[in-house]
Amino acid sequence: MCLPGRSPIVLGAVLSLFIDGGPAVAHSGPPFPIVQSRVTGPYEVSVWTDPDSTDDGTAGGQFWVTVRPSSGAPLPAETRVTVAIRPLDRPGPLDTERADPLPNDASQHFAALVMNHEGRFHVQVALDGPLGPAQVVGEVDATYDLRPSPAALAVYLIPFVLLGLLWMKVLLKRRQQPGMDGTPGGR
Repeated sequence: MCLPGRSPIVLGAVLSLFIDGGPAVAHSGPPFPIVQSRVTGPYEVSVWTDPDSTDDGTAGGQFWVTVRPSSGAPLPAETRVTVAIRPLDRPGPLDTERADPLPNDASQHFAALVMNHEGRFHVQVALDGPLGPAQVVGEVDATYDLRPSPAALAVYLIPFVLLGLLWMKVLLKRRQQPGMDGTPGGR
């Protein structure tokens, strides 16, 4: 028997499964800053990251580096940016990648590196060019991207949708059959 007051509660419980309730243990979302507007040497540097770890060797650890001269002058085109990561939770090599400038903004650089396990990583950004060398460091927690693909979500939901349709069919059939006392579906 379904009580009329329970329908909103059940609906609320089902909907709460699909609503993002805030930060979770794993990173699953847009890039976030690990270094913000830090002045080092002749540069002002910001580093944003989307630190997704992968098991298949793809470069899931993405880093965006914004570099501006602290003097306010334009950034020389010869400025080179390098991003390096090293695991802090276990022994591992320093992995280095040159961050290439983005086509639409020479002050924005991008590099992707392989983060082959979940855990804390040391991040080092080195700059070199006509204005001189500089370096900033930070740390980040790499996690697996936990969002299922839309196709996987559909596959996971199919059994529940089919079970719900079957339940509705049984309820409608029961309502159409006369009860013992002669009233439709009643007792």
